[in-house]
Amino acid sequence: MLELKTPPEIAAMRVTGAFIAELLDDLTGRAQPGVNLLELEQRARTLISERGAHSCYWDYAPSFGRGPFRNVICLSVNDAVLHGLPHDYVLRDADVLKMDIAVSIDGWVADSARSVIVGTARPQDRRLVAATEDALAAGIAAARPGNRLGDISAAIGAVAAEYGYPVNTEFGGHGIGRTMHEDPHVCNTGRAGRGLKLRPGLTLALEPWFAAGTDRIVYDPDGWTIRSADGSRTAHSEHTIAITDGEAQVLTERVDRG
Repeated sequence: MLELKTPPEIAAMRVTGAFIAELLDDLTGRAQPGVNLLELEQRARTLISERGAHSCYWDYAPSFGRGPFRNVICLSVNDAVLHGLPHDYVLRDADVLKMDIAVSIDGWVADSARSVIVGTARPQDRRLVAATEDALAAGIAAARPGNRLGDISAAIGAVAAEYGYPVNTEFGGHGIGRTMHEDPHVCNTGRAGRGLKLRPGLTLALEPWFAAGTDRIVYDPDGWTIRSADGSRTAHSEHTIAITDGEAQVLTERVDRG
C-alpha cells in the first residue's frame, strides 16, 4: 500500500537525510588504510546516539537475512556489495568499501549508501563506482510526476548497459517513509512506460548496485553479506528522494561544507 507524504512530512524526512549525509561524510573521511571496520561501526553508533536518532538496522530480521541484525550500518568490501556485517577487518589500500545506512529521527526514515575507494584508486574501480553514481543520477532525473516506475528502472538499467555491467534484479530500491522498506519495489532495470504512475508525495530510496563481472550473487555463512558470485568487485550508490510537481528532491544530499 502506497502512502503519499505531505510537504511537512517530506521536510521531516529531509532532516533525517541531512544527518545521514553528515554521518557518511564523517565515515568517508575515516575510511583509510589501517582502519578496522569495527571502528567505523562504533563511530556510526556514537553519531546516531548523539543525534538522538534510531537505527533501522538494529534487530532487523527480514526474510532474506539471518536475523536479527545487530549493527547500525552495513559495511561491504570489494566483492561484497550488500548487507555486509561489520567485522574484524582492517581496510587495505585500494579496497572498495560500500557503506549503507538507514536511520529514523522523530519517526521519519531516510536511507543512503556510498562507495568509497580506500587509498589508491584503481581505474577499473573508479569506473565501477562512477557507473552506480551515474545510474543513480539517471534514476533521479526520471523520477517525475506522470512518468512511471519503469522509467526509473529503465534509466538505471540503460546506464549499466552503457558501461557494460550486468544487473541483478533480486535486490533494488524501495519505498520509504515511516519505515525503511515500503512499497513499491524499484528494480534496477526495466521497461520504460510500465508500472506505477509517479505522483507528488511518493518517497523512494533508489539504489543501483553493480558487480563488474556478473549479475549473480552468493551469501556469506553469516547469512547477511551478499557478494558477487564470481568474486568481481562491486559498487553501490543510494539516495532517498521525494517526487514533487517538478524535479525530484534528493533528501540525503551531501552536506555542503563550503
